[in-house]
Amino acid sequence: MKESFQHPTALVSPDAIVGENIRVWAFTNIQAGAVIGRDCNICDGCFVENGAMIGNQVTIKNNVSVFEGVTLEDDVFCGANVAFINDRYPRSTKKDWTLEKTHVKKGATIGSNATLLCGITVGESAFIGAGSVVTKDVGDFCLVAGNPAEFKGYVCQCGKKLSEDLQCETCQKQFVLIDQRLQLKV
Repeated sequence: MKESFQHPTALVSPDAIVGENIRVWAFTNIQAGAVIGRDCNICDGCFVENGAMIGNQVTIKNNVSVFEGVTLEDDVFCGANVAFINDRYPRSTKKDWTLEKTHVKKGATIGSNATLLCGITVGESAFIGAGSVVTKDVGDFCLVAGNPAEFKGYVCQCGKKLSEDLQCETCQKQFVLIDQRLQLKV
């Protein structure tokens, strides 16, 4: 079993809940009240705020801020410079604001430099293309890209785009649409 690693310049509050075998790299700040599961990799320059929830086996690449109200379920990948927000109408002097939660479900991938508005859900194993601006919910296994992000197809659990007949050419899994939801064909 690997041991946890914390770079000497990382700040991890003793009041954060941090799982086993976590790697925290240089200049990362994890606040009191943040919850992080086991086997996570949190790279250089990240910020995890009080009230953020991060599952098991999550990878967060450089310079990502995970703010209060953001939940990343197990096996989520966040590319470098992903931007989450939690207030749709921010103002510097605003004292009363409305927290809008963002939920990223198991196995989803968020490409580098993507921006996710608050109050949305990213579905299980969904894939958000690099540089996308996500303004609405993303369904399970959906591939979205652009500004604003638009549906571009479906992806397999392995992350590869499915063919038009909903088969993964990489791992050969076959999917079907049932009630507009992608499911593995049995």
